[in-house]
Amino acid sequence: MDYKLELVAVPVSDVDRAKDFYVKVGFNADHDHQVNENLRFVQLTPPGSACSIAIGTGLTEVEPGSLKGLQLVVEDIEAAKADLTGKGIEVGDVQEFPWGKFVFFSDPDGNAWSVQEIPNYG
Repeated sequence: MDYKLELVAVPVSDVDRAKDFYVKVGFNADHDHQVNENLRFVQLTPPGSACSIAIGTGLTEVEPGSLKGLQLVVEDIEAAKADLTGKGIEVGDVQEFPWGKFVFFSDPDGNAWSVQEIPNYG
């Protein structure tokens, strides 16, 4: 039995501002549908990912900006940092831990993301 994580709801206060931010980061805007006056569904997918995020109105009762620990994985953390900063995304210095190298950023609401380069134990 396969269990595939394919969609994570990210709570935001301004859907258009958040959509613009995630597209700027490099996420593909897969779907944007206003179902009715109380429900809008926007699906965005990071390049190369099988898992997408959903933002919108009426999707979740979670407080905007309260999601912490979202994680993207890359092969080269320095290249990822350069890519993000080149797009105007504010990221910190590369931090190194036994479980990988990381940079961190937040969306306009404060939802917190980490970008990890997994160590090569080969």
